Amino acid sequence: MSQSDKILATRADPLEVLKTTAFVVSRARFVRINYDAVERVADALVATRTEPPAWNYAYHFFDSTARTVNYLFLLDALNFCFWGNPKWGIMYRGKRLDGYWALAAALKRALEKEPHFADADFLARLAPRELARVLRGNTTIPLFTERWRSARELGTILREHWGGSAATFVADARGDAPRLAQMIADNFASFNDVAVYDHREVRFFKRAQILVADLWGAFGGKTWGAFERLDALTAFADYKLPQILRAWGILRYAPALARKVDAQIELAAGSPEEIEIRAATLWAIEFLRDALARRGRKLWSIHVDWILWQASQTRVTGMQPYHRVRTLFY
Repeated sequence: MSQSDKILATRADPLEVLKTTAFVVSRARFVRINYDAVERVADALVATRTEPPAWNYAYHFFDSTARTVNYLFLLDALNFCFWGNPKWGIMYRGKRLDGYWALAAALKRALEKEPHFADADFLARLAPRELARVLRGNTTIPLFTERWRSARELGTILREHWGGSAATFVADARGDAPRLAQMIADNFASFNDVAVYDHREVRFFKRAQILVADLWGAFGGKTWGAFERLDALTAFADYKLPQILRAWGILRYAPALARKVDAQIELAAGSPEEIEIRAATLWAIEFLRDALARRGRKLWSIHVDWILWQASQTRVTGMQPYHRVRTLFY
């Protein structure tokens, strides 16, 4: 029995993310997982007592009401593809922010001035110029049109089926984390992160799962953040996690793929190379989670994700560029 089979036999996988990505990892031609490196990194994380970062209230909007739930839905509806040259960013309270933090702060600033901005009825009628005003920065944010469409979709679906309330949507999941992630993927096309590899469906559900985790983090596991089965969520397959995993020697790319990534040559969305990078990333996190548990550190996959994402924000020895894909899924 392979290492992945052992994990699948013992770990809940209600979204079938692990099952479908295991198929990819077992047949991968471009990406390999170095199990020896997994053990070394686990030793290092235990030795340094690395902890998951706390929820950041400085750059996220939070007022403890249902408005925060709408904000988080909007935030993660727009949470994808920040790379570019120059990288999009904003000035917020005298500090330069870019990427995800710029998005979080830009939407926070908007809601503090215009509390209706995350309301479903407003988003359903959102004009491009209104979103552009909120996301104004040093340059136009990548995939602006796709973000505008995602915001409109979010507002329209919430308005037509949940009375305009993301909190009502969350309540319908009855406190079950995987159920909520599946509901998000099922109801919002922009969250339905599914690919096809060797004629088989592969599920990632990156932003659907991260929205559930964000609700839990923002509300401290209470009210709209009170969920069971959070340990059944996987990591969030993006472009920063594989970058840090590769720097640490856990992911190894075939020479041709390594040359493309290092030269910052864009990969096609849905290509075998991209799917293998994302699938290997998820399973590397699972193996690392398992290795940490054997060392007495019992963490959820989302905890391990947050630790690695935080590490990826700093310069790491041996770090090469991340893979580039224009996609609305991460």
